[in-house]
Amino acid sequence: MNGPTFGRTTTLGVVLIGALAFVTLLYWLGTGGGAANNGGDHAGGRGLNGYAALAAMLEADGVTVHRARSKDALNTRGLLVLTPPAQAKGSDIARIVSARRNLGPTLVIAPKWRTMPDFLNPAAKRGWTRIVGTRPPEWRGYHDDLAVDFVKDAAHGWTGAGTMSAFHGPLPDDRQVQAGAGPGLEALIETADGHILAGYLSGDGSNPALEGWIGMPRQPAADPDEADANDTFTRSYPVVLVFEPDLLDNWGLGNRDTGLMAQRLVFAAAGGRPEEVTFDLTLNGLGASRNLLTLAFEPPFLAATLCFFMALLAAGWRGFNRFGPPRVATREIPLGKTVLVRNTAGLIRRARRLRLIAAPYADAARERLVHALGLPRGRTPDETDAAIDRLQDRLATTGPRWSELAARLRLARRPADVVQRAAALQRLEKDLTP
Repeated sequence: MNGPTFGRTTTLGVVLIGALAFVTLLYWLGTGGGAANNGGDHAGGRGLNGYAALAAMLEADGVTVHRARSKDALNTRGLLVLTPPAQAKGSDIARIVSARRNLGPTLVIAPKWRTMPDFLNPAAKRGWTRIVGTRPPEWRGYHDDLAVDFVKDAAHGWTGAGTMSAFHGPLPDDRQVQAGAGPGLEALIETADGHILAGYLSGDGSNPALEGWIGMPRQPAADPDEADANDTFTRSYPVVLVFEPDLLDNWGLGNRDTGLMAQRLVFAAAGGRPEEVTFDLTLNGLGASRNLLTLAFEPPFLAATLCFFMALLAAGWRGFNRFGPPRVATREIPLGKTVLVRNTAGLIRRARRLRLIAAPYADAARERLVHALGLPRGRTPDETDAAIDRLQDRLATTGPRWSELAARLRLARRPADVVQRAAALQRLEKDLTP
């Protein structure tokens, strides 16, 4: 007999490898979106125009930094930093900002530089970029009342506004400085001649840190129970707009003074030292679908996942602990006389023609006795039956005579009568056979 095709160990290994491959597939599907260090102007970019240095500086300061690749990750109460590219849809930016009005602070950094990979530098590392021109934002549908343009004359660096006027520093390229202007725009950082490099809209919410930056006096709380109302955000969260990206990008943070001012600006936008800051990557084309592996263990899918694993365990347990050895395949038509007789009997029973074998069975029994007792052959059936009856008389056997039992069997019509009379004839045959 051949052994089983697969042993338990082999089968278990195949199942485990398949399960691992399935889990790996789910994880891979949820980690799409491409490499972050692709030379873009976002938190994953390590080129001149990227913001990887800003994220690293905040992490070194003990701030938890998240790099969001999904829309759901933008629903955070901490500071959200948006770095949309120049071709981003203004409606997408406006939708994100509007959804966060009463949720948390937002800082939007405008793009400026047009870049390309730094192929000309043999020592360039992956993600490094070369400046090839400028491209201001084209965000139609988001703050169309604000104008973003380049300062015509040399800016001679940046300087803080209001209470931060004592702080100043250089810009990487004074010839290409981007500034914003518009009604209600309060300056946080500006050029020496007053062009706004970063600011926020007054009346767009309240942030004590920003109000303290520009020197706005605090109003006393009307209700004693709200004595600390000026120390928290009220109504909604204002949005900080950074028109000059060199204040926060990798190129600008190469200067120590600019780095310190960038830290102050981020902290003020968050309303104080933040516990966490989230950098958006979805507007930069690095969004990814939600991880299916994580989704399977979250409500409302958790119950279905648990039921699925319980069913797998039950099926596996039954498969590895079945009752008895595996069945061996048998022939459809077995060999042997006994099997042949059994099959013939089954065919007669299914045809319901049991009465037709009564007479042949009696004749076959007579022939067996003739052979076993050595009776003369060639006689008629009646003469042979009479000879068997005389033998019964000599042996003094009890019960009906052979001829009588044979005649009764031939007259039987019901299956029960055929079986009963054939059994009686067989018993007599055994009694007469030595």
